[in-house]
This record gives sequence, structure tokens and C-alpha cells, in this order.
Amino acid sequence: MDYIKAFLIGGLICALVQILMDKTKLMPGRIMVLLVCTGCVLGAIGIYEPFLEFAGCGASVPLLGFGNTLFKGIKKAIGEEGFLGIFSGGFTASAVGISGALLFGYLASLLFDSKMKE
Repeated sequence: MDYIKAFLIGGLICALVQILMDKTKLMPGRIMVLLVCTGCVLGAIGIYEPFLEFAGCGASVPLLGFGNTLFKGIKKAIGEEGFLGIFSGGFTASAVGISGALLFGYLASLLFDSKMKE
């Protein structure tokens, strides 16, 4: 049942973002930034953690989850390092995900030929 719930919640988030992309003139990069910032804000006001416990990976995998991870890392680093934690906390918390994205993106670029859209 957890898999179904994660699939439905994650799919709902993706569907809402697709509707946002189709119905507005926002560029995809701006929508991605909006999602990350929304995850940070929802984490800061305490809404995202209960949602994450309910939805599981359906809420942690999309960009909302990445924003929440950044928030948690910054919050932890501020508690340990003070003001300078603002600059290091997000990188520390999300280093594995960012490294994985870079590595797999590089491997994909080696394996496949890119083509321009016409």
C-alpha cells in the first residue's frame, strides 16, 4: 500500500506541475526554482514533515523534497556552526543527490548522442 500511496502522491505533484507548465507562461527553470523554494518554505513552517511521513517517497523524490532537504541541512548547520551554516548546510545535506545527478548525467552524455529539437 505504501508504494501505491507514494506513486499517487508523486504523480499528483507531477500532474499539478504539468498543469502549471501548460496553463502559464512560466519557463521550466522558473517552475523548478518555485518548487524548490516551496519545499523550503513548507519545511520551515512545519508542514512538509507530516506530509513526508504520509506520502513517503512520493513527497521526498520531487523537487519539493529537495527544497525540504536543503532547509533541514541549513537548519542543522546553523545550530552547529552559527551564521556560516547558512552557506554550507544545504551543500552538505544534498551532496549525495547532487553528485549522483552529475555522475549519471555525465554517463548519459557518454552513452547517447544529443540532438537539437526542430
